[in-house]
Amino acid sequence: MKEKILKKLKEIENDNQVEILFACESGSRAWGFASPDSDYDIRFIYKHKPEYYLSLWEKPDVIEFMTEDDLDGSGWDLRKAVKLLSKSNAPLIEWLFSPVVYYKNDAFL
Repeated sequence: MKEKILKKLKEIENDNQVEILFACESGSRAWGFASPDSDYDIRFIYKHKPEYYLSLWEKPDVIEFMTEDDLDGSGWDLRKAVKLLSKSNAPLIEWLFSPVVYYKNDAFL
């Protein structure tokens, strides 16, 4: 399943012209209490090219997807993630400490 998830993340990067910095599993599968019908809760942090951040106008800061094979994805833009981290956002902290990491950029972490 990890290969399928990594392929989907690469597709998200290409379709949205972003770079994923960190991706993990969140929820029941991450913490070892998944049921047979549990989906994969993929959470990720991504960044755009620098020009994206130079706009005076707010732009979308979330990417979400759901696939037929139970991949439930939600990603936050780097700016959003940093702002939420400064407020001790519990879901983001859970992501960063997830025992199931699909991808990580060591320089970012």
